Amino acid sequence: MSAMQGQLPLEGMPRRLYSCTPSRLNTWLDCRRRYRFTYLDRPQPSKGPAWAHNSVGASVHNALAGWWREPYERRTPLTAAILVTNGWITEGFRDAEQSGRWLGRARDLVSGYVATLDPSDDPVGVERTVATRTKVIAVSGRIDRLDRRGDELVVVDYKTGRRPLTQDDARSSLALAVYAVAASTMMRTPCRTVELHHLPTGEIVEWRHTEESLARHLGRAEEVAMEASAADERYRALVSAPQGTRRAPADRQPAGPAAVPAEIDELFAPSPGPICSWCDFRRHCPEGRAAGPDRQPWDGLAE
Repeated sequence: MSAMQGQLPLEGMPRRLYSCTPSRLNTWLDCRRRYRFTYLDRPQPSKGPAWAHNSVGASVHNALAGWWREPYERRTPLTAAILVTNGWITEGFRDAEQSGRWLGRARDLVSGYVATLDPSDDPVGVERTVATRTKVIAVSGRIDRLDRRGDELVVVDYKTGRRPLTQDDARSSLALAVYAVAASTMMRTPCRTVELHHLPTGEIVEWRHTEESLARHLGRAEEVAMEASAADERYRALVSAPQGTRRAPADRQPAGPAAVPAEIDELFAPSPGPICSWCDFRRHCPEGRAAGPDRQPWDGLAE
């Protein structure tokens, strides 16, 4: 019998929906140990220092959300630059000089981007939380921007990373597809188009889903949720077991208040690779430390 079969509900009993976000599902796919550290271990293992590139991204997103909340007459590039300055997050930078230089870049990015927008074309939602459910999952998430184009909705996601985007990034995104399904369900309006707006290059990458492709993404989300849900249940059973039945790994201190059973380490095995250098929980993962070099908090910036 598989682990999943072992978690099936009793006959006639409804299955409890797995409550999640696309980020939670993607974390399970990326690395099960990071999933455990993020969503299950309590107290949560300590994280490393903040990343400067995340500070840039959050500052830009917050400014763009704030710009749309301004009165129409104040929706100007200058207002956008002011919003970036007032909300600038300084964590993760090497020093004040580097932070100031990136503040200038971020102001230029945001003011240049909003100059391409029609300030009178109000979105349906900004930082809008959407949700939907199936027989397996109750999934929710927050959309950067939700537009109305004609008789349909369009999911818009801002990107500030240095890597240029491709159409495959939009097509294959589980999060964007789930947002489209959830927005369509909540607003009772078709939503098949998703867009990635890459501020550093000014490029807009679009993908128009079909009903079939959205259904495939939602089915994939259900498959991942079933795997993660079964692991969650097993985790809870193991951590509530009598203290004497637990066995902690020899190479790591317990992340929570009690020793970690060996089966948990097996169930939530790491996925070592280059991305480990950027993991917030790197200090707690020997395999991750061996997989890639240490990174400085500002190494993700495109200097």
